Amino acid sequence: MGVRNLKTGDKRRTKLGLALEQGAKEILAHVKGEARLPMRRIVLPDEVDVKRVRTQARMSQAEFARAFCINPRTLQEWEQGRRKPDATTRAYLAVIAKNREAVLEALAS
Repeated sequence: MGVRNLKTGDKRRTKLGLALEQGAKEILAHVKGEARLPMRRIVLPDEVDVKRVRTQARMSQAEFARAFCINPRTLQEWEQGRRKPDATTRAYLAVIAKNREAVLEALAS
């Protein structure tokens, strides 16, 4: 955090303070149209084939539910089409489908 000596006007700033200041300047320039910041567009699928994600993982329903902290009954409901995962869960399932090991590692720590 920035520290200012009020008597001398001396400014001592941390790396974090300088980075925050620089970031704020970049955002302001972007808002004014003076700069373009890199952007990502996230496309979330409307439908997820939950059973396909699970079978590609070569896991039973019980194993998949336990490994990824999903209620087994909810998993069954998704796979049988009686319920659909919400947007957050679809994103989670997309990450599991793309990099299952990373999710398992993150959940284990």
